[in-house]
Amino acid sequence: MKMRRVPLAAAAVAIAVIAAACSSGPGSGATGKASTTGLSGVTLNIGDQKGTGAEALLTAAGLIGKLPFHAVWSDFTSGPPMLQAMGAGSIDIGGVGDAPPVVAAAGGYKVAIVGARTANPLAAALLVPKNSPIHSVAQLRGKKIAEASGSSGNYHLLAVLAKAGIPVSDVTLDNLQPADALAAFAAGQVDAWDVWSPYIEQAVAQDHARILVSGVPYQATYSFEVASRSALADPAKAAAIKAYLKLLDQAYVWADTHYTGWATAWAAATGLPDSVMVAAAKDDETKPVPVDSAVIASEQSVADAFASARLIPAKPNMSQYAVSTFNETVPGS
Repeated sequence: MKMRRVPLAAAAVAIAVIAAACSSGPGSGATGKASTTGLSGVTLNIGDQKGTGAEALLTAAGLIGKLPFHAVWSDFTSGPPMLQAMGAGSIDIGGVGDAPPVVAAAGGYKVAIVGARTANPLAAALLVPKNSPIHSVAQLRGKKIAEASGSSGNYHLLAVLAKAGIPVSDVTLDNLQPADALAAFAAGQVDAWDVWSPYIEQAVAQDHARILVSGVPYQATYSFEVASRSALADPAKAAAIKAYLKLLDQAYVWADTHYTGWATAWAAATGLPDSVMVAAAKDDETKPVPVDSAVIASEQSVADAFASARLIPAKPNMSQYAVSTFNETVPGS
């Protein structure tokens, strides 16, 4: 197994509408007839980000050396720019939250959800500064809120506003990637910030941010592994994706019972203190699950929310952007 890491990807660029994606329903799509053995000549381009840390996770779990293919890791600031790169053909697979697949599908990108994990509601939060006069969601009307457009933070904010009966038009959305949002939040340039772990724990620990609301009062959501249709159509790459998903699922299972070990490795990858990352590892506890009708229905509700808020040009049918043929990689399946 060989690995290479490429430089940090640029910040998100708005996802443009391109030609409609070829798609197929759950259980369809090429998974490759190639054996998972003999993959040493295959290169898999893997998208990674601070919020998922797949490479760090595999390393911490002692599984990175078991990847049977050549891995090229690329860092992204969040899920939307990762899937933009995937749409451009430079990434084969990567981990994202619940919203990026919806935005990618609405933009016509040829991608498919190939793996799913439960998302801990504590890993999503709407933050306000410690001395903020805002103590309820109702007080967000007329306020400026930082979020990364098309991210899981964007969707969490939509859910928060919808439950409170606040139209998106009643707030000002400031599209900022996490590092820029953190700086704006700390400088008092925004009134609130919706984001995910480990940025939640970082802001709470270092800037004494206050959690106005987490994901707990809202419906369960998922995080995903998304692959390009071109990679799935290549039997050798599809076999490599299957091998990758199997090891990654094993690593997530390991992390849920080894918070300290995972937090130490994650801290080394992010440069954040161990104390912050231990909290993040606990808040971001997750479990691999099959891509089934419940998962797709949940993702469709995300698409419905974005379409209702008019944040995407069209509402995609998310059953056409998911395949269940890799479900056997989920432990216990």
